[in-house]
Amino acid sequence: MAQNSSKNVAVIGAGSAGLVTARELKREGHSVVVFEQENQLGGTWVYTPATESDPVGIDPNREIVHSSLYSSLRVNLPREVMGFWDYPFVAKKKPGRDPRRYPGHGEVLNYLNDFAVDFGIIGVVRFGMEVGFVGKMENGKWKVSCRKRENDVMFANEEYDAVVICNGHYTEPRIADIPGIEVWPGKQIHSHNYRVPDPFRDQVVVLIGGAASATDISREIAEVAKEVHISSRSATSGVPMKLPGYDNIWLHNMIEAVGSDGGVNFQDGSKILADIILHCTGYKYHFPFLETNGIVTVDDNRVGPLYKHVFPPTFAPSLSFVGLPWKVKFRGFMDLHFKWRT
Repeated sequence: MAQNSSKNVAVIGAGSAGLVTARELKREGHSVVVFEQENQLGGTWVYTPATESDPVGIDPNREIVHSSLYSSLRVNLPREVMGFWDYPFVAKKKPGRDPRRYPGHGEVLNYLNDFAVDFGIIGVVRFGMEVGFVGKMENGKWKVSCRKRENDVMFANEEYDAVVICNGHYTEPRIADIPGIEVWPGKQIHSHNYRVPDPFRDQVVVLIGGAASATDISREIAEVAKEVHISSRSATSGVPMKLPGYDNIWLHNMIEAVGSDGGVNFQDGSKILADIILHCTGYKYHFPFLETNGIVTVDDNRVGPLYKHVFPPTFAPSLSFVGLPWKVKFRGFMDLHFKWRT
C-alpha cells in the first residue's frame, strides 16, 4: 500500500496476530475493522472447558470449539521472549495476575487484553461476528460477508480495500491415518478436545505424537491412567522404552495397525490392548470463508503461493496472511521448544 494513502482494511481474527496487525495498520493511518467470531479477544489463548461433539474433530457438521487449550497449560518459553518487541510481557503486581516467568495461559490472555486496551484496539473489534465469505470483486475491492453467531443471521456484506487473514492455526485437527481403525472398538480423541486428565482414569491410552502437546498431556494423564503408550517418529531404538521417572509410560515407534480385538500393533513388534487413542498430531490450515478461484491453496498443509509467507503475488498487497509460520526446534521427546511467529 502506498504511503499516506489511507485504506479500509478488514482483519479476520482478534488473536495475537490480528491484534498486532490492527495496531500496525492504525499506526499507518488506515481505517481498520477486526472481525472476531467469539465474544472476547485472544484467539487460541481463550480457555473454555467445552469440547466438541465429535472428539476427533473430523465431522464437518460438528459445533466447532475454537480453543485448543488444556486447563493446566503453561507457556514453555520465558515471558521475556513472548511479548511484542515494543510491548514487553512483564509481570504485573495486580490481583489475579501470574508473575511466574513461565506463566499459565490466563496470563497470556491478560497480556493480550492489556495490549488491546493500551493501543486502542478494542474499539475497532466487532465481537461475535463470524466471517462467512471473503472474495475479490470486479471493482478491485474485497467483499466481506459475516453473520452474528448468536442468532446465525447474516449481518453485513461490506467492501474493503484490503483484507488481512489472522484466523489462527489451532482449530482444524489433523489425525493419523491408522490401518484398521474402522474396526477398532476403542475411543478416539484429538488433543484439540483435551482439557483435563480425569476421563483417562484407569484407561490404557495410546498417544500419537512427539511435540509439545504430546509431551504435556502424556505426563499429565499418566497420573491417572493405567498405562500410556506414546507412538512417536522420534522413537528409533526399535524396542519399547519406558520413560525415565515414570512407571506407566512407554515410548514406541509408529503404529503399524489396529484390530477389532482392541489391539494396537507397533512397528517395533509390540502389541497392547488399548481403550483410547489420543491424536496429538497437530492442525490443518483452514480458510473456509476465502474464495480465490483456486489461486491460493492449501496443499500438504502448506499455504501458497505466498511471498515471505504473507502475500499471495496475484493479490498483493490487498490480501495477506499474518501468523502462518511456526518454528519448531526439536531435540528429542521431552525436550522441545517452539514459538508461534506473528
